[in-house]
Amino acid sequence: MPKTVADVMTRDPITVSPETPLNEVIQVLAERRISGLPVIDQAGKLVGVISETDLMWKETGATPPAYVMLLDSVIYLENPARYERELHKVLGQTVGEVMTDRHVITIAPNKSLGEAAHLMHDRNVHRLPVLDDTSRVIGILTRGDIIRAMAAEQG
Repeated sequence: MPKTVADVMTRDPITVSPETPLNEVIQVLAERRISGLPVIDQAGKLVGVISETDLMWKETGATPPAYVMLLDSVIYLENPARYERELHKVLGQTVGEVMTDRHVITIAPNKSLGEAAHLMHDRNVHRLPVLDDTSRVIGILTRGDIIRAMAAEQG
């Protein structure tokens, strides 16, 4: 019988709220050696994911958009709104200010590992929050979880 998401997911994953300070998230990710955390609201509903990529902005900084001057006018060669978003992330102090994954791809616990693997591959995601029927986070499935399940079947 094929394994389901519920068979291999990490149950009761560590979650954070949009108000969680970034220094706490950085500590959790480093100490637990994980790459991202589900972000939930006060009702326990998933509102996003914060990942290592979101936190990298703190170190890399924001790049101002390229522009040209023409007769006392500034003409941006790319959208200056992107720079504003990047700058907001660099200066952000809480999860809600820097997380980008607000439209998170999720999965149900009864789905097969094959379905989960296809979804992760097709959407190029590293983790899938697992939601129950009330949209509460009950687990998290990572690519590593799927690989470990594959290895257990072989050995």
